[in-house]
Amino acid sequence: MTDATTHEMLNAGPAGTIGVWDPLLRIFHWGLVAAVTVAWLTADEWQTTHEVAGYTVAGLVAFRLVWGLVGSRYARFAQFLKGPAGTLAYVGDMMRGRERRYLGHNPAGAAMVVALLVTLSGTAFTGWLMEDETRVAMLPAMPAIVAPAWAYDDGDAQGQRGDSEDALEEVHETLANLMLLLVALHVAGVVLTSFRHHENLPRAMVTGDKRAPGPDDIA
Repeated sequence: MTDATTHEMLNAGPAGTIGVWDPLLRIFHWGLVAAVTVAWLTADEWQTTHEVAGYTVAGLVAFRLVWGLVGSRYARFAQFLKGPAGTLAYVGDMMRGRERRYLGHNPAGAAMVVALLVTLSGTAFTGWLMEDETRVAMLPAMPAIVAPAWAYDDGDAQGQRGDSEDALEEVHETLANLMLLLVALHVAGVVLTSFRHHENLPRAMVTGDKRAPGPDDIA
């Protein structure tokens, strides 16, 4: 009996389906959707709520990094991450309409997972820095933002502090906008893949079950 056969037996769902996304991964996914939505909607009006949402995003991203190492099979980075050549080959097949179905993340989806996690991390981190100006001084690797003159109460120090805060806010907003672009691309990819393979991927992320793999699918 092969490992794949054993896996299918242990994760069998309703007839013709197989369990792919574990409960914690699904909670992470929809929790992240909710937290990012709240953070975006409250960015200019409700600062406290925005910060709570930001900390929630950071916590969820930290969980996903850990779960990507020790979680269930299809949650692990080692299972779905491909190199640049494999990812580009898949995108090429996708553009020709001949990409194979993956039971877990396909190579393009895997690249999007990484891009989103990196962008979300950067957005959360810059938001955390903006909460307290003294935190920026702890980053010697960021000389353009660090303002040593904060220790002096004069006009130059005030101007330098303002420039640093403006630059940090600009980085934060740029990352947030990039995240929205990636989310839009992710949704488009989900819709396209659902259509191509006749499978409701959003529903699969709710139930955890997907159609059992066929002979040409990659499990």
